[in-house]
Amino acid sequence: MSNTYFTTEHEWIDVDGDIGTVGITDHAQHALGDVVFVELPALGKRVAKATEAAVVESVKAASEVFSPVSGDIVAVNDAIVEQPGLVNEAAETTAWFFKLRLADPAELTGLMDRAAYDEFVKGLE
Repeated sequence: MSNTYFTTEHEWIDVDGDIGTVGITDHAQHALGDVVFVELPALGKRVAKATEAAVVESVKAASEVFSPVSGDIVAVNDAIVEQPGLVNEAAETTAWFFKLRLADPAELTGLMDRAAYDEFVKGLE
C-alpha cells in the first residue's frame, strides 16, 4: 500500500510514520516549464494545511506550493534551491521540497491516491 497522497493543487506528500515529504507532481512541473527558482520554508516553521509553504518559479510563471497537511518543517531540499532544474528532472522523487512532522494525520483524509490523482489530471486535459 502506498503512503503517497496528492492534492488538487498538484502537490504530493509521502508519509513515513509522522514525517511527510512534500513536492510538486510531474504534471505540475510539465505545466510550469523550465523551473528557474525555488524558495523553501524555514526550518521549524509551522505550516497549515492548504496554505502557501514554498514558491516555485519557471520561465512561464511563479506558483505557490501549498502544504497538503499542517505540521512543522523538519527538513528542506537545498539541492533544488541550488539547481532548480532538478524539479523538472525528478519532481516526484529526489526533487522534493520539504519534510514536515504531521500535526494531525487525520488531515490526510480527503487527499487522493495515485489512481484518483491520475483520473483528476485526465479530467483537466
